[in-house]
Amino acid sequence: MRGGPFHKTFADRVAEIAARDPQNKPLEVWFQDEARIGQKNKITRRWAKRGSRPSAPSDQRTASTYIFGAICPARGVGAGLVLPWCNSMTMNLHLAEISQAVAPDAHAVVLLDQAGWHTSPKLKVPANITLLPLPPKSPELNPTENVWQYLRDNWLSNRVSPSARHIVDHCCDAWNKLVDQPWTIMSIGLRDWMHRF
Repeated sequence: MRGGPFHKTFADRVAEIAARDPQNKPLEVWFQDEARIGQKNKITRRWAKRGSRPSAPSDQRTASTYIFGAICPARGVGAGLVLPWCNSMTMNLHLAEISQAVAPDAHAVVLLDQAGWHTSPKLKVPANITLLPLPPKSPELNPTENVWQYLRDNWLSNRVSPSARHIVDHCCDAWNKLVDQPWTIMSIGLRDWMHRF
């Protein structure tokens, strides 16, 4: 497994972050990622009468948007924005959104991949957040990848969106349904290795 060494050093890294805080605030572990959602969507399994061939809508247009999502599995909460592109500016907006969702008087360790807009010097990281990059090419370490699959399987696939505005509305609706289900966020996001600190 590519993330093996990361599992072993995670507790030490979190301890280093905690040691830098003179106020000794409790730590929350968050996971962050983005997903592109567009008119060319996925076709997923569906219920149908045995022996029948159900039709599935398909679209060849290319309008799309991005869901910036972050989850804190221990608390069962999420912070998300639907934005038109991925860059440092939109990442700053998402970091501000995560900062507001962190529990009062807590500090968030946000694990994320090493996309260019995650490592940019233009990022304005809020005081209650520390970014911790995941190893390269290790999407299996980020449970937000499972969140995208869950959203697609339940609310974002098998659809035709007539406009870009409809895609945005649909993404917002799907994200809001997810955050209304804290037990789902916990079930999808909890990992044994993240609780060893």
